[in-house]
Amino acid sequence: MKEVFSQSTDKGNFKALLPIGVFLILYLGLGLTFEYIMKIPMGFYNIPIIVAFLIALLVACLQNKEISFDDKLSIMGEGVGDKNIVTMILIFLVAGIFVGVVGRSSADSVAYFLLSVIPPKFAVAVLFTVSCFISLAMGTSVGTITLITPIAISVSSASGFSLPLCIASVVGGAMFGDNLSFISDTTIAACNGQGCHMKDKFRENFAIALPAAVLSLALILILSLNTEIKGEVAKDYNLIQIIPYILVLIGGIVGINVFTVLIIGIVSGSVIMLATGATEITALLSNMGTGASGMFETAMVAILVSAICALIREYGGFDALLYAIKRIFRGKRSGQIGMGLLVGAMDIATANNTVAIVMANPIAKEMSENYGISPRKTASLLDAFSCIFQGVIPYGAQMLVAVSTAAVAGYNVSAFDIMPFLFYPYALLLSSLIFIFFVSEKNK
Repeated sequence: MKEVFSQSTDKGNFKALLPIGVFLILYLGLGLTFEYIMKIPMGFYNIPIIVAFLIALLVACLQNKEISFDDKLSIMGEGVGDKNIVTMILIFLVAGIFVGVVGRSSADSVAYFLLSVIPPKFAVAVLFTVSCFISLAMGTSVGTITLITPIAISVSSASGFSLPLCIASVVGGAMFGDNLSFISDTTIAACNGQGCHMKDKFRENFAIALPAAVLSLALILILSLNTEIKGEVAKDYNLIQIIPYILVLIGGIVGINVFTVLIIGIVSGSVIMLATGATEITALLSNMGTGASGMFETAMVAILVSAICALIREYGGFDALLYAIKRIFRGKRSGQIGMGLLVGAMDIATANNTVAIVMANPIAKEMSENYGISPRKTASLLDAFSCIFQGVIPYGAQMLVAVSTAAVAGYNVSAFDIMPFLFYPYALLLSSLIFIFFVSEKNK
């Protein structure tokens, strides 16, 4: 078999990877300590991730004394000033405003409309489908879980369905949209990091995600049809509030510029929310600000990671990592597995799939060039595998929010009760592996 990599013998400098190691020790070590030893609720999310990255950046600046600090600032500036990083940050902020505008009432309308027209025995399937749609439209898995989990609890209480099954269906559906949405921070990070169009990545990813969603839905239906139903859930809804979601979905699928799509969603959402009396102008403006500020940490992480990676690349850290990967993963298919494991390892360490993608992006970019993998395929793999791992780790934000929401409602359910029913992440892994090994990529 022809060697994919060039025959360069440059082994790079493994010491340059020290900042990443420092970050992982700080964040993962403290997170596990807080969550499982000190039993602090949402332990991982009590750690200021920006501070951890700042310490890692300090370590990077202290390395390689042959380069002056002014030159290091220039290197960091070039990394942060990359067009893809600037675009990513702006999209983060505008997407946050959109989510702030549409709010909770729109998501509730989608869920209660479907629950009112579909027989109760299919209620869990409705939860999964609604979660898929809401997360696809809103671009946030955590936001979707926050909105739909209370409905899942109501469905379980009224109908007799297992609460872990109901919550797991919401989490699985939320990860479907997180993986595919045009305005998801993971999609934004993956596409801008690899330099591909979102519509191209969507098409690549959709072929993997749809079979996984269909398989998950089939498993949910099998369990549902074997459950004795006690009642049903009913609540008022307003279908007109769904329009902004639909406009964003259609705009993204047909390939309209993401900024234009988001502005259409913000304007239509604002008009509808004011016209239907769902909110007042002062509250709407406040929600816009809250939505944008909710993206500040993600944007700051993108800035700090790009600065750290610029220094690591300059010091030869990426060359060292690629040299190691070359020795382990040989050939195009194994290279794709390597990308998946790379972003998965980052996600296990950070418990944040967006951060994992941002950290893995520059390494994956060089891997894709060496292995001959297209940017859209690379972006698709990074997003899919990060969502696979993020969807099942018991200390991820998605799982913690779901469990906490149930606890607030007076129900005691653990992450380990939910994990056996997380059909979608498991199906997405199976589908991803099938596409890597058995489906050839065309038209790079």
